[in-house]
Amino acid sequence: MNIHPRPFDHPDAVKLNDQVQLEYAARYGDDEGDVTPLDASMFEPPNGLYLLAYDAQGHPVATGGWRSQERNAEGYSDGDAELKRMFVIPEGRGNGLARRILAALEADARAAGRSRMVLETGDQQPEAIALYTSSGYTPCQKFGHYRTYESSLCFAKPLR
Repeated sequence: MNIHPRPFDHPDAVKLNDQVQLEYAARYGDDEGDVTPLDASMFEPPNGLYLLAYDAQGHPVATGGWRSQERNAEGYSDGDAELKRMFVIPEGRGNGLARRILAALEADARAAGRSRMVLETGDQQPEAIALYTSSGYTPCQKFGHYRTYESSLCFAKPLR
C-alpha cells in the first residue's frame, strides 16, 4: 500500500468520501451521512493534510485527514488538530492501513505545531472506537457539529 497526500477534492478522495457517506447513512439510518461542513482548503498544509492510500494496482482504498482548529463556540481548544474522514474500504480492512494513516496524520499535525489530536465518531462505529482507544485516545468533552447528539463520541490525544 502506498500513502500519498492529495487534495480533499481530488477525484479519488471524492470517490471514497462518497463511499464513507453511504456507510455512515447505513449505520445511522439516515440519508445524509456526515454533514459537517468541509472544504478542500481546510486540509491544505500547513493547516491540515489529507492522505489517500492506494493498493498495488493504483486503486484508492483508504483516506484520512486532519484540519487545524482553535478555541471556538463548537468546543474546540487552541492548538487542536481534528481528524476527519478516516475510512478504509471493506476489502482493505484488517491490514493495519488505518493505523498507518493515523500515525502519519498525528506526526504531520505534531510537526505543524498542533498540541492535541481530536476526533468525533459515533456509537455505531465500534471498529473506529477500538482503533482510537487502542491508539491512545481517551474520551473528552464533546465538540464539533454533532456535539449535541447522544450518539456522538469525542476523543483526544496529546501530540506533545
